[in-house]
Amino acid sequence: MEIAERAQALALKIRKHKAAIETEEATKNAFVMPFISMVLGYDVFNPAEVIPEFTADVGTKKGEKIDYAIAHNGQVQVLVEAKKVNDPLRIEHASQLFRYFAVTNARIAILTNGEVYQFYTDLDAPNRMDAKPFLVLDFADIDDTLLPELAKLTKESFDLDSVISAAGELKYIGQIKRVLAAQFKEPEDDWVRFLTTRVYDGSFTQKVRDQFIPLVAKATQQFLNEQVNDRLKNALGGPGAYVSVSSDRPEVERAVEEAVVVESDVETTEEELEGFRIVRAIVCGEVASARVVARDAKTYFGVLLDDNNRKPIARLWFNRSKKYLGVFDEQKVETRVPLECVEDIYAHAEVLRRTVNRYLTMRGGAVQAGPVRADAGLVASP
Repeated sequence: MEIAERAQALALKIRKHKAAIETEEATKNAFVMPFISMVLGYDVFNPAEVIPEFTADVGTKKGEKIDYAIAHNGQVQVLVEAKKVNDPLRIEHASQLFRYFAVTNARIAILTNGEVYQFYTDLDAPNRMDAKPFLVLDFADIDDTLLPELAKLTKESFDLDSVISAAGELKYIGQIKRVLAAQFKEPEDDWVRFLTTRVYDGSFTQKVRDQFIPLVAKATQQFLNEQVNDRLKNALGGPGAYVSVSSDRPEVERAVEEAVVVESDVETTEEELEGFRIVRAIVCGEVASARVVARDAKTYFGVLLDDNNRKPIARLWFNRSKKYLGVFDEQKVETRVPLECVEDIYAHAEVLRRTVNRYLTMRGGAVQAGPVRADAGLVASP
C-alpha cells in the first residue's frame, strides 16, 4: 500500500471518529499512533522504534516528557508532541519541542492535534527549532504534493538529508499558498490596496477601500473560474467550448448520477464520478452527452457509448494504490495509462474523442474489448 493510500485511509478514520474524541489521550490512541504506524510505518509497540513519554533532562528541567520519539537506525530522529483533536495548534504548544530539539539528535519535530500535522526543523539556526513549520499536512484536506516529502520520513524510505534540503523551499511555498488561499477567500487591506492602486488612479481612501473589497473578491474568483474553463476548452478542442465551473448545479449532478449503472455490492467513489464527468466533458463535442453512460464494476469503472459494453470509451482503474486510465485502439485492445491525479485524463482527450468517432462510423457488429497491452511510455495492468 503506497503512502497516498495509507494517508487517505487515516483521513477517513479521522472524519469518521473525530466527533467522538474528547481528550488528548484519546487523540493519541485514535489518530497519532495510527499516523506513526500506518502512515510512517514504524512499530509503535517496539521501543527501539517508537518511544512513548520520551524523557530527556533539559538544564534545570528534570523528568519532562514528550509524547513520542521516533528512532531510525538506533538514533532519535523525530519528536512528536500531540494535543487534543479540534484544538487549534499554536506555537505556544511547542515549548517542550523547542527544549528537546536542542538536546537530542532529532532534526524533525512534529506538533499535531491528530488531524493537522506541523513539521519543524532548524533552518534558521542550527540545533534550534524554527518558529514556523516547513510543512503542514491537514488530513481534512490532504495536499497530494506534500506526500512525496512525507514519504522521506517513513521507515522504509527514511532520507533525512533530502527532507532538510527541501525544507526551505517547502516552508515558503506552503506559506505563500496559505496566504493566497486566505486572500482569495477574504482579502485583507494590504491585498486590496495592492490590486486597487494598480487599476485605480485616485487616492486609496476608506470609501475606495470599501468599494473595492467586493470587487477584488469577485475578480479573483472569476480569474480562478476562467483558468479552469481555459483548461476545459483546450481539452474539448475548440475556442467556442465552455463549461461552467459553478458547484451549485444540482441538475447536472443528477444527470451524472442517472447515467451511472452500478453493479450490486459495488461502491462508487466521488473520484470515479469526477473521472466520469471529465471523460464525458471531453467527448460531448462528438456525441450527445446522454449517450455517454458509466457502469461501475468491482475492479474498474467503465465509460460506455450507448450503455453498450461493446463500445467502451474508457475504463477508470482507481481501486488501487496507483490510478490508471484504460483507453482503446481500433481492435479494442486496452492500454492502461498511469495517472498522477484524476485531472491527468485531460492529457488523453484526443484518443478518447477518436474512440467515440470510431464507434459513430462503425457499421454492423463489434467485438468485445480485447486484452490489455503496454506501449512505449504506457503502463500495463499492475
